[in-house]
Amino acid sequence: MGTVITGAALAAVVFAIIRSMVKAKKNGTSVSCGCGCEHCSKRCGK
Repeated sequence: MGTVITGAALAAVVFAIIRSMVKAKKNGTSVSCGCGCEHCSKRCGK
């Protein structure tokens, strides 16, 4: 039973992280570039 609860909690955390990354990408920001792309390698799509 503990394994199921731990697995469900882990799946929820992974889902939340992926959802946050998708929202950031839609807003024009990126997890890797953060506050703008002027100093990164231009992989954030701008």
